Amino acid sequence: MEFAMEKEKLVLRLKQSGYIHSKEVEDAFLRISREFFVPPSLSRFAYEDRPLDIGEGQTISAPHMVALMAEALDVRSGLTILEVGSGSGYHAAVMSVLIGPNGRLYSVERIPNLAENAQKNLEKAGINNVIICKGDGSLGLPDHSPFDRIYVTCAAPDIPQPLIDQLEDGGKLLIPIGRVYCELTSIEKRGEDIISKVLGGCAFVPLIGKHGF
Repeated sequence: MEFAMEKEKLVLRLKQSGYIHSKEVEDAFLRISREFFVPPSLSRFAYEDRPLDIGEGQTISAPHMVALMAEALDVRSGLTILEVGSGSGYHAAVMSVLIGPNGRLYSVERIPNLAENAQKNLEKAGINNVIICKGDGSLGLPDHSPFDRIYVTCAAPDIPQPLIDQLEDGGKLLIPIGRVYCELTSIEKRGEDIISKVLGGCAFVPLIGKHGF
C-alpha cells in the first residue's frame, strides 16, 4: 500500500472537515507515519479516520480526534506537556512535532505492555522528545510538573484534582468527561480560577486509576 498517498488524502479530508486548520498541525500529521503505531495486521487501515484496536482493550484514537485535540490545546514549540494514556504512542508523536526539539512530553500509561510498545513505536518513528512512564495517569506526574498543557486520552468521571494542581498558571487541560460516551472538556487555569468549556461529544475508553473509574 502507498502509505504516503493515503496520509495526504487523510490530511486533506481533515482539513476540509475543519478538524485541521493550522499549518503547524497539518505539518505534524504529514510528518508522522500512523502505520508505525498500529498492529501490523491492521496497517492497511492506518489512514482510515477511525479508532483501531491496539490490544489490552485499548484503541488508537481516530485521526480527527487527535487533530481536534491538538488544535484545541494550541500546542507550541518549547512547551512541556503531560499525556495521560500513551496507547500506541501516535497521539504523543503528533504532539512531539508541535513542541519541537526544545519541548518535552511525558506520557503515563498504566498497562505495561502498551507502555513498552509505545516506546518502541516512538523509537521506530525517530522521536526522542517523548518520555513514556508506567503508572496511574490520574495522579499525573508531580515530579515533572508544572505542565503547560495536559491532555487525557480516556474518559474520566470528573477532572482529577492532581491534574489541575499540576497545570501551569495560564495552562490548558483537555479531558473527556463521562463514561465512554462523554463530553470533551477544555480547562484553562487562570490563577485561582478554572475556566471550563465543553467542545462536543466524543467516545473514549475509561480512565482507570485512583481518580478514574
